[in-house]
Order: sequence, then structure tokens, then C-alpha cells
Amino acid sequence: MSTVYLNGEYLPAEEAKISVLDRGFVFADGVYEVIPAYGSHLLRLEQHLQRLDDSLDGIRLANPFDHMQWAAILEEIVKLNSENNEDLSIYLQVTRGAAKRDHAFPDEIKQTVFVMATPMSAVPAEQLENGVAAITHDDIRWRYCHINSIALLPNTLMRQVAREAGAAEAILYRDDQVTEGAASNVFIVLNGRILTPRKDECLLPGITRDLILEIAADSGLDCQEADISMQMLREAEEIWVTSSTKEILPVTKLDGQAVGNGKPGPVWRDMLDRYQQYKDKLRTGAAQ
Repeated sequence: MSTVYLNGEYLPAEEAKISVLDRGFVFADGVYEVIPAYGSHLLRLEQHLQRLDDSLDGIRLANPFDHMQWAAILEEIVKLNSENNEDLSIYLQVTRGAAKRDHAFPDEIKQTVFVMATPMSAVPAEQLENGVAAITHDDIRWRYCHINSIALLPNTLMRQVAREAGAAEAILYRDDQVTEGAASNVFIVLNGRILTPRKDECLLPGITRDLILEIAADSGLDCQEADISMQMLREAEEIWVTSSTKEILPVTKLDGQAVGNGKPGPVWRDMLDRYQQYKDKLRTGAAQ
């Protein structure tokens, strides 16, 4: 039985309850974060908490805790849910709390804070060996995708379209420009260069995305933020999707057509090795 944190208490998940008037339930009025923990060490905690700050600012909701308080809560959740030092995915959510149903913000706000941990399964070996399929889809979401909003219905609809097409992800575009995946960031390799869309309001600033950029720069690889057109996407030698839980997945089929030679590429393999080395250091506390 997993242990969760809810509004100041650590308790079994089955006992955690929130009000039916919670604005997160009624309006999706809240934000979230997902943080991997490798060997009980939280990945890039400060960067995740800064993104949480930015998301809360974006919806005009005060952060109920400072970073030290958040760290204490998250580390306790890791401790309470760790078995055999397994890897965990930590989910935290902050909503505007329970209030009479009214679109305008309530005068008195008591945020609802929820944190849970789930075991993080390794990416299936078959996906690493053969890659995954993806489809392209018009980006139908709102204009503030840089906010980690819990209002994820468009993302779930597009992921379901991908699933029904036998694909693992939907790669999104606006005005012929790639933005991100339904639940991931996107990288391509084109003419030997690693490219990922620039940060703006059309995509979530992924922590794994930024880590890959940092690893690439430290390794002397040619990796840049750039505008990526749909033509560039279709001409790419390699396509990757990245996220906190899926890490770096190679896309080997796009809209039914092979990407490159239809197999995970050498640049991806090199980056995966470097990412795994970083994770190994994190597990021993030698990386942040």
C-alpha cells in the first residue's frame, strides 16, 4: 500500500480524500510536476521546483511552500515508498483548493497539496531495440503550454488518437512548426545536428529536455534550439521524444513511414549512453 502526502498528512493512498468542490476537480484549476527518483535521489529537484514556481505564477496561485519545505516533503515520500532502492516517479499537484463553484477566484484560498509515488518501470527493451511509432497531429491545446496545467484533456485525446493508430506518441505542430509531443519534448537529428524546438508558450520546458541539451554541450555535440518545420521533421535522420518517465525514446516510424533507416540511430545511442552514465552518478549522489 503506497503512502501519499495530502495537506500536511502522510497516509495510505486509499485513505486520502479531497472535497468534491475542489477547484482542481471542478475547473482543473491547478498545476503539477513529475520528478523521477533514481536510487532515492530526486532528479534535478531545484529545476523541477523552479518550474513549479513558474507554473503557479502563471495561474496566479501562491506556492504553499518554499523549496526547502518541498524538498523535505518529497524526500519523505521517497523514503516511505522506496523498496529495494527502486526507481520512483513522484507526482505532485497543487490546486486552488475547495470553494463554492464560481469561475472567479475565491477570496479565501487554502491550496490543496497532493504528492504520490509510483514505481518507475524501465523502458521496455523492445522499444530501445526497435524504437517506437509516432503520428503527427495538429496542436489543439491552449496558448499557455509552458504552464504545467492539470487541464490535460487535449493531451489525452491526442495520445488516444496515437494509440488507436498503433503509435506511442503524437508529435504536435502549429502553423507548420513542431511544438512537442502530447506528453513529451521532441528532438531531431538532421544533417548530423541535434535540434529541438525553442522554448516559448507553445511547449513545456522539459527538465529532461534541458538535461539532454546540457549533456550534449558538455560532450561537444552539435545540439541547438531551433525552429523545426514539418518538412525538417519528415527529413530527419533520427527523431527522439523525451520525458521524465520515458527518458529518451527513438521514433523509428512517423505516420507509417520509416524514420531514417527505420532503426534507432547512432546519435540516439550515444546520447542514451551518456544519459545512463548521468543516472548512474545520480544514484550514487554524485550528480544533481
